[in-house]
Amino acid sequence: MRESKGALVGFWIATSLFALHMAFTAYAQLKLPQVAAAFVHLGFPSYFRIELSWAKLAGVIALLVPAIPARIKEWAYAGFAITLVSAFIAHLAVGDGPQAWGWALGAGVLWALSYLFRLRLESVKAAT
Repeated sequence: MRESKGALVGFWIATSLFALHMAFTAYAQLKLPQVAAAFVHLGFPSYFRIELSWAKLAGVIALLVPAIPARIKEWAYAGFAITLVSAFIAHLAVGDGPQAWGWALGAGVLWALSYLFRLRLESVKAAT
């Protein structure tokens, strides 16, 4: 019981921080001109940052709303993983340093913690 409570607390801390990070980056991609310029620097078309922002917001909702089915949450985690790996690769491809790709790595750590805690909670739930 104690272990599952710790996993629950860890899950909500990691997931909340990850969701805040993704929501902020979605907002920044929609509203901040320097972020739009970064997408141009990476070689992405301007519509992609808008599409990506709305996908991030949908993913955040999927992770945070308990009533959303587990299968949808899995797709949200998969989408975020693809996004983070792609951001990391895109920054490396244009020769950006850690100040640019470090955000993707940091978000990846939060993503991994959230996902691993979620798996832990599901295993505890399945065992009961």
